[in-house]
This record gives sequence, C-alpha cells and structure tokens, in this order.
Amino acid sequence: MDFLTLLQVLDSTVRLATPLLLACLAGLFSERAGIFDIGLEGKMLMAAFLSASVAFFTGSVWIGLLAGIAASVLLSVLHGLASITFRGNQLISAVAINFLAAGLTVLIAQAWFREGGRTPSLIGGARFEPVTLPLAETLAPVPVLGPIYSELVSGHTILVYLALACVPLTWWVLWRTRFGLRLRAVGENPAAVDTAGISVVGMRYGAVVICGVLCGIAGAYLATGLQAGFVKDMTAGRGYIALAALIFAKWRPWHALGATLLFGLLQAVAVRYQNIDLGGVVIPVQVMDALPYVLTVVILAGFVGKAIPPRAGGEPYVKER
Repeated sequence: MDFLTLLQVLDSTVRLATPLLLACLAGLFSERAGIFDIGLEGKMLMAAFLSASVAFFTGSVWIGLLAGIAASVLLSVLHGLASITFRGNQLISAVAINFLAAGLTVLIAQAWFREGGRTPSLIGGARFEPVTLPLAETLAPVPVLGPIYSELVSGHTILVYLALACVPLTWWVLWRTRFGLRLRAVGENPAAVDTAGISVVGMRYGAVVICGVLCGIAGAYLATGLQAGFVKDMTAGRGYIALAALIFAKWRPWHALGATLLFGLLQAVAVRYQNIDLGGVVIPVQVMDALPYVLTVVILAGFVGKAIPPRAGGEPYVKER
C-alpha cells in the first residue's frame, strides 16, 4: 500500500467513523445517567430521513439538520417518558423506537416521494459540502505533511469537525463541570443524588435530550453529508455498533474516539478492498463487509476485557417516601 492509498483509507475511516462517534457519545451521556438506550439506531434512522426530506423540500441543509435533531429528540423524550416517568423497561421501549423508525421512514418516504422508500438525491445547498481548510492547497506539494493536511485533515464536512470537537467537549462536561458530576452520580447512586436535593428525573431527562441531539446530528450526517439522500435502513446497524464501541471504550469519551475509529477503519478497508488475495486464497467481499459486525459480537461477548457499566443503569428510580 503506497502513502497516498493509506491516506485515502484513513480519510474514509474518519468519514465512516463520524456517525459512529456521534452515536457513541450520545449513548455515553444517556448511559452515564443510568438510561440504557439501544434505540440509537432508530433515532439516527428517523433523523436521517427527516433531515434529507426537509433539506430536499427547502433546499437548505441547515433546516434539514434542525429537522433531524427535532425528530431524534422527540423519540428520546418518548423513550424518557416510557423509562423514566412511567418506569417501564428501558430495553423494550428502545426496541420499540427502532421498529417504529424502521417502519415509519419507509412508509412516509413512499407516500411523499414514490421512490421505493427513499428520497430524491440532494444537490447544491441541500447537502453538506466538504470544507477546505486554510492553506490546504498551498501546503499540498510539501512532502508528507502537505498530503496529510490537504488530504486527511482538510476536505471534510463541517459535521465531521463538529463530531471530533464533541470528544473533548464531552470529557470537559462530564468530568469538569457540576452538571457532569451530577449526571454521573445519577447513574451510580440516584438515591444519594436525590437526598442532596437534585432532581434525578430532571437529570435523566437532560441526558436523554442530549442523546437525542447527538443522534440527530449523526443521522443528518448520514443522509446529507456522507450520502446525498435517504435510503431504506441506511443506518445499517450503526446504532448497535456504536453501543459496542461504547462498551469497548468503557464509557469514556477519548476511548470512544479510538473505538469508533477502529470500526471506521474496518468499514473503510471493506469498501476499499472488495476482494483480498492472500497467496492465492481470495477473501470474498462478504467477509470484509462482515468485519465490523464480527467485532461487535466479539466485544458484546466480553472478549475484550471486563467493562463495568454504571451501577444504576437500566433501573428505574423510585423515590423513597
């Protein structure tokens, strides 16, 4: 593999890891507050559909982004009502959201566009365009560092840079602010937080809303940044892969960045190398495509070391009288 090919693979890695990173950070906020959310997939899917649809009708990708965030937040609040207010089973309500999103997106897309459950292709201002960073073209001829800056660092959409910026921001919010301390405490010992006069319900709703915002950005990026429109089931299990990455990262934002880049690298290799010849033995494309999902199973099976979730995770809080 030559240097330019390596840069292209790494460039694809960053692009493919972006929705995983956003969804992983979304799950991080939710689960740190004690709300397990396997509904990341459904929120991303609904956000992808609505952002693409609104962007197509309005011609503005930013309005589409806001619509996608609104759809995801609405599903997050629905999940919060079921699991926080009514103390229902968090897994069941999240699975219901996934099924709801999978069905509604195709049904509405067919009703609106008559294109088999997809939206028309987005062009112009209806999708995010790559951003050329300052001096990218000037430094391109410089050996090694020039191509790294111009090919790998520059040329991504604004949402890619936003996702990367969310990593240190998430770390700062959760580990350096009073809000973050309280949110993590709610996930570990909600009774102690309640005794201190802090609303457990309020903190958990705040966490699921943040989760909804990040999932909305992830879904909008899929439909208006990574691709030029919505197609049926376009999330393709990314929500579940993000959960596996979250477990792999042991619920820490910097580790989440590394985990999602690993998954993104596997996807980039699968896209770049459809069939690999190892000394006469050809590895078919299906095996390459399955690599991210195989790693997900390996992680969820516990083969990467013990990962201890927040102690109060998945349990509804009942206030003592």
